[in-house]
Amino acid sequence: MTSADWSDVRERLARLAAAPGAREVFGAASHSWRLEPPLRAGELAEVEAQLGVELPGEYRSFLLEAGRGGAGPAYGLFPMRRLDGLWQWEGDGADLTDRSTLGRPFPHVESFNPADGLPDPPDEADYSSEEEFNAAEDAYWERHDAVVFAPEHSVGLLYLCHLGCALREALVVTGPARGRMWADDTAEDGGFRPLHDHGGTPLGFARWYRRWLEQAEDQVSPGRSPQQAAPR
Repeated sequence: MTSADWSDVRERLARLAAAPGAREVFGAASHSWRLEPPLRAGELAEVEAQLGVELPGEYRSFLLEAGRGGAGPAYGLFPMRRLDGLWQWEGDGADLTDRSTLGRPFPHVESFNPADGLPDPPDEADYSSEEEFNAAEDAYWERHDAVVFAPEHSVGLLYLCHLGCALREALVVTGPARGRMWADDTAEDGGFRPLHDHGGTPLGFARWYRRWLEQAEDQVSPGRSPQQAAPR
């Protein structure tokens, strides 16, 4: 199982929280650079038993060593909560994670867009009255949303953060891309796409999180020397 060393994360977040200008980093006002307490081993075992799937190793180790949510990319990592005995994630878009289908393989390894193949929206010039156009437009968007937002597109995806404007990023829990981070851009008709670093390498959870952390440090303290930067 792939895991990661998270021993430096809380110290680095504390330095960021104390740095001038830290609140100017996008999303910082939401998470305030704070991580919630880690899960205990027994709690994680309970989570995975309820979900019927073992979480990818890098995220799993983060939950055990760093925290169950909080400071992270964009508005922060959706925190885990036990509500009425059931573990789930909370946040704007966290409900897109279908706990009952996390064990079903997410089948994709390349970008796809559920909107591909849909006809163009109706053109008002093609209709003899405003009422006819409005009816056609309503029917079009009803069909569009039924196709684009169908829940089967996101089986095996664990939604972890909200970027704003209903754009979210998720971790693939099952399937050939297990352990990798994907973007859900369906709110802007962009479909789903795997996230990559600048060299084109797919991002796993650890690199995705640490890339955000490094970018935040660079924004708050530009031009840091290697001696000033924390080990990675």
